[in-house]
Amino acid sequence: MHPTEESDPFCLSAASATRLLTGAPWRRFASMGDSLAAGTGDPSPGYANLGWPDRLAGILRRVRPDLAYLNAAKIGATTTKTLEKQVGPVLEFEPDLIHISCGANDIWRPDPDLAEIGRNLRRIFERAAESGAQLTTFTLGAAFVVPRFPDWHDRVRALNDITRELAATHAAVLVDMWRHPVNSRPNLLSADRVHFSTSGQAVMASELVKGLADLLGAPSRDERPSA
Repeated sequence: MHPTEESDPFCLSAASATRLLTGAPWRRFASMGDSLAAGTGDPSPGYANLGWPDRLAGILRRVRPDLAYLNAAKIGATTTKTLEKQVGPVLEFEPDLIHISCGANDIWRPDPDLAEIGRNLRRIFERAAESGAQLTTFTLGAAFVVPRFPDWHDRVRALNDITRELAATHAAVLVDMWRHPVNSRPNLLSADRVHFSTSGQAVMASELVKGLADLLGAPSRDERPSA
């Protein structure tokens, strides 16, 4: 039997998430990158039909009702397109919390240039960090594969290594989804067998709340308080 949002051991209730982020200072939240940053995914029975960014924005609005929110991410965006088309508008928004997830579309190419991907991502993170905003990011999960690329997981590992390095360099909150237990769920992926469905989106949002709570020094991070 599949879990629902209420029974999912990796999901925080809205009340619990709000308690963990009580006192959070962020008033302007922006997300940029590809479909992972956009929160793309099919509906899952028992879960609200929301991507992780909208979920996080909703929690932050419970803490800061005046929160401004911009999701500039685009399905299919590469690191080059993100750098060229999204960084400027995001910085003009003047966020104090910025999420960056990008690179999956680059490694989907027949012969990805990891050096170029690294350069682009470094510039994206550098420009975002120069704004003074708190940064957040995800690694890619292991649940989906691209059968025509036998080295797909090697590609993902390489991209994840770049992401981890940049997160450490810029003190970004990193949610590492590569080996998260949610990857083993049979209903995790959308019909395209690529994007996390809303069950996965709910887990990612909860994990990011926990990461932000750690940053704030919130107590009982590993416990799920009752609603």
